[in-house]
This record gives sequence, structure tokens and C-alpha cells, in this order.
Amino acid sequence: MSKDKHIPKFKSYEEMAEFWDTHSLADYWDQTEKADFEISSQLGHRYLVPVDRDILNRAQQIARTRGVSTESLVNLLLEQRLREIEINAGS
Repeated sequence: MSKDKHIPKFKSYEEMAEFWDTHSLADYWDQTEKADFEISSQLGHRYLVPVDRDILNRAQQIARTRGVSTESLVNLLLEQRLREIEINAGS
């Protein structure tokens, strides 16, 4: 690694994604840290839920634009909306 190459501080996930889209982690490997994590067994559950074709197409397009999976985007949107509903129900 060249001494002038440092992983920058990112202001957003989009900024981070743009950086890693154009740089190789191999050039920065010595700046990484070991990470310990567990994978939840609940993440493996899949449920079949009918979704309107137009809604699915829109979700897929947005997911591609943001560089995430459609599943991740849908889960994030559902979580956000459910929190809003729960907060408003408590008001």
C-alpha cells in the first residue's frame, strides 16, 4: 500500500459506496480491523407475500440505484413505516 492512501471518513453510505465502487479493498487491507459478529437464525426465514407488480418494479429500481438488494430495501421501508405507525398509535 502506498503511504498516501488512507480510507477517508464518509458522511453517508452513498459516499462510502461511491468510494468503494472505484477503489480496491486490497489497497487498504492493512487499515482494516477484525470484526466479530453473529448471524441471526431468524434472517433465514422467508415469507411469501403477494406484492403488486408495479410496486415491486419500483422497489427493484430504487434498490439498484442505491446499490442494495430489493430484500434489504423492502425490509428497511417496512421497518420505518411500522415504527411510524407504532409512534402515531401511541400519541
